[in-house]
Amino acid sequence: MEPPTGFCASLWSFVRFLPYFIGLLLLGNIKGILFCPLICVIIATGNTAIILALWTVHAVWTYYCVLRAKQLGPLLKLVICLCVLPALLVLWPVFGILGSILGGAAYGFLSPIFATFEAVEEGKDDKLYHCFIDGTWSTVKKSCMVVRDVKDVALHSYLSVMDDLKQKGPPNAKYYEIRLLYIPGALIAAVIGIVVDVPIISFVAVCKGPYMLFKGWHRLFHDLIGREGPFLETICVPLAGLAILLWPLAVGGAVLASMLASFFLGAYAGIIAYQVSTRILSLPTCTVVLLLL
Repeated sequence: MEPPTGFCASLWSFVRFLPYFIGLLLLGNIKGILFCPLICVIIATGNTAIILALWTVHAVWTYYCVLRAKQLGPLLKLVICLCVLPALLVLWPVFGILGSILGGAAYGFLSPIFATFEAVEEGKDDKLYHCFIDGTWSTVKKSCMVVRDVKDVALHSYLSVMDDLKQKGPPNAKYYEIRLLYIPGALIAAVIGIVVDVPIISFVAVCKGPYMLFKGWHRLFHDLIGREGPFLETICVPLAGLAILLWPLAVGGAVLASMLASFFLGAYAGIIAYQVSTRILSLPTCTVVLLLL
């Protein structure tokens, strides 16, 4: 399907397309509202049961593999077991269950909408029938497949990955280790990086927010009127229309994400300082050892 050329042709195409789009969108929303609770219950219940049932297995197996890992040094294992793994094991059920609920609700609502628009694509017979049927039972079956895939990842893939970590030897016969001598300097560098990066990046993000809002809306409305870009294919129209409505939230989320990322970007200075310290301070050490020999 080629987009119309000229302002009048684009405007007429938009006027003809608008009732057609609104009807499909309303039908898709009705199916989404009806099936959203069911799909959310299936995905959230299934994933929650898997996460909680395998949490003890994951905890024991993770600690065992980390303690037996040949790539990690004794001090690094101690830090991981005491500081990193407890936080990850506590956060995993929380984010896993919350993500299952939100993901199940979003999938249960959006999947029937997209299926409704897919039903009117070229080459399909009895489009009216498919507009009402598509995205109903197929969404239920796909939600069960999602739960099955999560089970496969949690029960087989994760255990296999951790087993590889336990069995794989260190590269170049050297294991990874933490040197406590360089940690204070790295912490100071991380604090300085956070103090410098957070206000600067936040200021730039806030200043660019209105510009992002204007440019995004300008491009989306231009594509909407001319049936170009994301509005060219029928299946992409719901997502593109939703992008117009939610674009301010996307811009606000981008600004907040930039502010949040500035903390990690500043803290990354500590990692750089630690790496540089190990390389610089290793030269005098090697020199002293050679002189003693």
